[in-house]
Amino acid sequence: MTRKSAINDPEAHVVVSHGADFFGEDRHPLKVLASLAGYAEGCLPYDERGPIVLLLTNPGEGGSMSPSQAAEISQLLLQLARHRFVKASAAAHARALADAAGRAAADGEPWVWRVEQSETVASST
Repeated sequence: MTRKSAINDPEAHVVVSHGADFFGEDRHPLKVLASLAGYAEGCLPYDERGPIVLLLTNPGEGGSMSPSQAAEISQLLLQLARHRFVKASAAAHARALADAAGRAAADGEPWVWRVEQSETVASST
């Protein structure tokens, strides 16, 4: 049984550019990004994981990165998504983020993200 307050609480999402939906955006819950940061700390080499852990743990209000930075992050996210200790749901989000960053790098455009609060409304029956 789910608490009603948990259903009505707004959940923050990170919206990234160059996504796979009709508008070219992807949405990822902040909780998932925090778990991906934990996986990155445990699964990626210490020398390489710095930028991705910072991005996943502290997306701030939003930001952007250059195409070269997006290409580097894309490779790290792909490596994370393919790691055997990363659960399938977290790996799917890592793969979607890697694809978005890779598309931004391939297009030579900055990869942009922002944090949004979305509210889920429970229907009472």
